[in-house]
This record gives sequence, C-alpha cells and structure tokens, in this order.
Amino acid sequence: MADHRGAIENLLYTYAEAIDAGDYEAIGALFAHGAIADADGTPMVVGAQAVTALYTSTTRKYPDGTPRSHHVTTNPLIEIADDELSAVCRSRFTVFQQTEELPLQPIIAGAYTDTFEQVDGTWRFVERRMRPTLYGDLSKHLLIDVTPNQD
Repeated sequence: MADHRGAIENLLYTYAEAIDAGDYEAIGALFAHGAIADADGTPMVVGAQAVTALYTSTTRKYPDGTPRSHHVTTNPLIEIADDELSAVCRSRFTVFQQTEELPLQPIIAGAYTDTFEQVDGTWRFVERRMRPTLYGDLSKHLLIDVTPNQD
C-alpha cells in the first residue's frame, strides 16, 4: 500500500522549505496544476508562472537570497478519498522571521486548507487556501501591506 499521507506531508514541507530558501520558482512548480486561493476559495493565482510571479512580487528577499523566515507547518489532518485519487488536508502554519532590524519572532499564523490529486501515482497540489488568523510585524517580510481580516 502506498504511503499517501507521507507523500502529502512531503508536499506541505517542500512548500515551507522552498519559501524559506527564497526559491519562488520551486513554489510555482508545486502549483503547476494548482491555485493559491484566499480563505473562501477565490483563486488569487493559478499555475506555475502566476504563482512564481505572486511570490516574487509580494515576498521580500534579503542579500542572502532568502526572506529570512522559517515557515512551520503543523497538525496536518489528511483525509484521503476512498478512490485514493484526491485528498484534503487542514493544517496550521506559523512563520518566524529574524533580520538585522527585527529580533526572532513569530510574524503571522493561521491555517491552510489544501486539496491534492494523485496523477500517475504522484500527488500534487490542486489548491491551497490560506487563512491567516494572527498577525505580527510583517513589514520586513512582505512587499505589500496586509490588513488583518476582522471577522
């Protein structure tokens, strides 16, 4: 029996590894057949080029080529469909950052809801919904202003 959970968890952690390395092209590749969406599922960008462009235009890189962050993904609750061709995962994220101006601290936390599909034996992202819930100082991480949702 295939290790579907392990393959899906690897996708979660590959995303965190790529963003922390400043490898926005690798993030794009993860979503070559998928979308980054807001909390209600409205797609923000779809496909590798658009996802890469989103991260390039919104996430700051420092001289070392990274955003000086550590994305921590926890509590993955994975539900695999009976046909083993699709899955949904709900997880939590916390982003830590340290720069010359900013001491090590959490800068944002929230939840992901990811959908996956298995094609030719390989799992891939279909959609990632991001729902930030706790906000810290994002001024040294993002190149855009983010206004916390006050629901």
